[in-house]
Order: sequence, then structure tokens, then C-alpha cells
Amino acid sequence: MAKKEHVSETPATQLLKASKVVFTEHPYAYLEHGGALHSAAELGWDPFHVVKTLIMQDQDAKPLVVLMHGNRKVSTKNLARQIGAKSVEPCAPEVANRHSGYLVGGTSPFGTRRSMPVFIESSILELPKILINGGRRGYLVGLAPQVCVDLLGAKAVQCALAD
Repeated sequence: MAKKEHVSETPATQLLKASKVVFTEHPYAYLEHGGALHSAAELGWDPFHVVKTLIMQDQDAKPLVVLMHGNRKVSTKNLARQIGAKSVEPCAPEVANRHSGYLVGGTSPFGTRRSMPVFIESSILELPKILINGGRRGYLVGLAPQVCVDLLGAKAVQCALAD
């Protein structure tokens, strides 16, 4: 029997454990700019069930988190309209790193450095289980999507565009 690869704790897994959330660990070979499509292929998951954590900002440079299917893009126009912002755009990588406390490619919505509003594509909440970043490049955690609402106060939005 193969020994399960142990991944050291991250702020995300510490928060999940402290909140008594049941989750599974899914390490994989990280690829620079591989994104959710690469991790889904590595782990044998449908990219629709692998959720990207995107750090974005509104017109006032206030940061926010968007959780999106791995094989979809965010319609920033639709998102801005739904959250009452004039505009929304992705943060530059160094700005995203500063807001979240994680490196881009290893950004988890759990255990971020600063508290930010979280928005989740509504169809993610219909899935039985998702894989989402566990706070390190090459490391996803599997959990029920409802955890994002319960733990992060994520608000459902409809802003997905087919990739």
C-alpha cells in the first residue's frame, strides 16, 4: 500500500481543521501557468469541479475573492453589476499576493491575510464536492462547496463565461 503523501499545514488547512471541516488532500505536480485545467488533468477530475480562487479588485482598488469553475472565465461586467461595483478587474499578481498572503497559483480562499468579500459562481454550489486550493502551489483540498458559504460568507453570483 502506497504511503499517503503528507502535506504540511497551511493557513487554509489550519482554518479548515479548526472549523472541523472534513476535507481530503490532493497534492499534484505544479506547473507554472498550468492553472485549474492542469491540476484537473493531473488529478483526473473534471475541470468544472476544480475551483479557481481569483483575487480581483473593484474601481476603488478594494480587493475581493471570486471562486470560479476551472474551465470558465469571469465576466467582470456581470460580476460588477451583481455586486454593485462600477467595474471589477483582476489584481496584478504581486497585489493579489499581498492581499491574500499566498503566492499566485497557490491562493486559497481560506485563511487569507486580510478579510475580503467572497463571491462564488452559483452553479458551484450545486456540485457534491469540489477541489479548491489548499494554500500552496500543487495542493488542492476536496470539500463540500457549502463550506465556502458557511466559513467565508461567500455570496452566490452568476458571472461565468465558457472558456
